[in-house]
Amino acid sequence: MKELDAYIKRGVDLGCPTEQMGNLVAAGVLLQERQLAASAAARLCDGPNGPTAVGYGGARGGGKSHWLLAQMGVDDCQRMPELKCLLLRKVGKANLEHFEDLRRRLFPLLTHEFSAHRGILTFKNGSRIVAGHFQAEKDIDAYLGLEYDVIGIEEATMLSSRKHRDIATCCRTSKRAWRPRIYATTNPGGVGHAWFRQRFVAPFLERREGDTRFIPARVTDNAFSNPEYRKILESLSGWQRRAWLDGDWDVASGQFFTNFQREKNVVEDFDETRAREWFGAFDYGFAHYTVFLLGCTDGDGNLFVVDEHAERLWLPGQHAAGIIAMLKRHRLRPESLARMVAGADVFSRQGDGVTIAAQYSRLGLKFRVANMDRVNGWAEVRQRLGDTAAKLPPRLFIHARCGRLLETLPILQHDPNRPEDVLKVDADDEGVGGDDTADALRYMVATRPRKLIVERLRGF
Repeated sequence: MKELDAYIKRGVDLGCPTEQMGNLVAAGVLLQERQLAASAAARLCDGPNGPTAVGYGGARGGGKSHWLLAQMGVDDCQRMPELKCLLLRKVGKANLEHFEDLRRRLFPLLTHEFSAHRGILTFKNGSRIVAGHFQAEKDIDAYLGLEYDVIGIEEATMLSSRKHRDIATCCRTSKRAWRPRIYATTNPGGVGHAWFRQRFVAPFLERREGDTRFIPARVTDNAFSNPEYRKILESLSGWQRRAWLDGDWDVASGQFFTNFQREKNVVEDFDETRAREWFGAFDYGFAHYTVFLLGCTDGDGNLFVVDEHAERLWLPGQHAAGIIAMLKRHRLRPESLARMVAGADVFSRQGDGVTIAAQYSRLGLKFRVANMDRVNGWAEVRQRLGDTAAKLPPRLFIHARCGRLLETLPILQHDPNRPEDVLKVDADDEGVGGDDTADALRYMVATRPRKLIVERLRGF
């Protein structure tokens, strides 16, 4: 009895309502601490200003799948009659076998019927869970146009941003007492790594969660994992070890900047009186992001990216006003910067014979051409990030307010045809992904002050 009381108290302390804990206890389901935190986040979806999606991801073996079905079946379905839930997982046969195993463990005390042929589990109050699947992304189209009160997606990063957006349109309800929500569980990596990180992980890391909540998963969260499984994960190396053992979202297969470490390269405070020289870097786009990074060096030669302007579908006048306003926040003016560099495309003449650079010059921002050497530019960025394994200290630091840059840098990939270069990638229709902020960083790092260039030439 004391153990049960302690379990209920632990859940309540983590934010679970007593009624939710009652549902779990009545079903004989004991969730672990991180799973209880995820269930508490799920209940926040009830509020009119609460989240509409809960992401639970990170290391393998953390008990995410167990939690997902428990939350849908033991809590949501029991408190709302006629609830219709969709549980999506890649590959149908594996999904049904997995579903059957979890069903037997989670619902022995709950009256229900399960049609293995149809993949539908129905509780006595009429609530049901549909075990859906997708082998290829086009299989998602079979669910479009249907209505689900709850959608649970396992292995969410196996879906592209577009297909996730498509299935999200099915999450709606006609029940006045219910607020629809999506639960997404996954591990780092996969085609959807970028959108999942941007939608769930980045707001969590930057403490700006609004319509989402994210619960990080670690292999140590699950007391029931066999020790041999953890040893298998510990035997991995490179990005797989950091992603699947540590649950690190700043890594992915083929990652270019494997030495980027949030705890080493990201700062939350910076004394601007340390700055010895200020400069800016600009990357132009319209459907893609237009980016301006503000940086400085200190007396030790460390480079700090202090702020960013990153917007898309804006006109030059809007960008110029935004950039100048950003500079004012740091008590700077465009003319007080030692240099402002931009990509070579900014200086190309358009159909009317006018350059983008000339337009911005009239708006008070005068750019010069950046060093466009991609390979050496990326190499210098990587060198400045430092390398813990090689005992090289970082000399490039990025302020936490530069959210777009911090979302972009960890997910850049090697170009398979030119491994020493970063693979070019554009943002999608929703603005997810893209390399625009990273290009601006490369311009900033690789472009030398003119005085230094002259001094080096004199040495020859």
